[in-house]
Amino acid sequence: METFLPFVLFAFVASITPGPTNILVLTNSARHGLLRTLPIVLGGCAGAALLVLMVGAGLGDVLAHHRRVQTTMAWIGIAWLTWLAWQIFHAPAQAIDPHTLAIGPRMGLWGAATLQLVNPKTWMMALAVLSVFAGTETDRMLRVMWLSLTFFLVSIPCMSTWAWLGVSAAKFCRSAQSMKRFNQGMALLLVVSAWLTVLV
Repeated sequence: METFLPFVLFAFVASITPGPTNILVLTNSARHGLLRTLPIVLGGCAGAALLVLMVGAGLGDVLAHHRRVQTTMAWIGIAWLTWLAWQIFHAPAQAIDPHTLAIGPRMGLWGAATLQLVNPKTWMMALAVLSVFAGTETDRMLRVMWLSLTFFLVSIPCMSTWAWLGVSAAKFCRSAQSMKRFNQGMALLLVVSAWLTVLV
């Protein structure tokens, strides 16, 4: 219990602070609405929780002994997120009409879950969970499972908050020009959130 409450606070901060997944949730909910963004929320939360479980099951130890692999994975993730931001920045803008469905591709549950594999923020969070909260006792794997489940449950309302913010932001995107500015702003935030993981 002495580590449970600090971990819940850690999970809350890690989930609610701006990051690539939260920005993509905000962008998608602004364009497609809250209900169509829920699979992204569930996928992102499940992917992050699964990464915590994988790192705790031994992947974290492998990465700790192979620093170059960890660095390479981080740069691949940053490159992919930068490319994604470029796509959002240059996406054709259309005014949001609450009575019609937005056209164009959108991320789903599977896409949001696999995004965590290239999200540097999620990797750093999972490695922090392993080093700070998992412990070294014989029941370590059981603790990792509980930490993974707890992170999943805490992250859902946090990421849902970002989805709600996106729906609220959509009220100001009633013209193609305002939607273009919104897309460009989100793309820049995505780049900043990705690059801060290696620059800070």
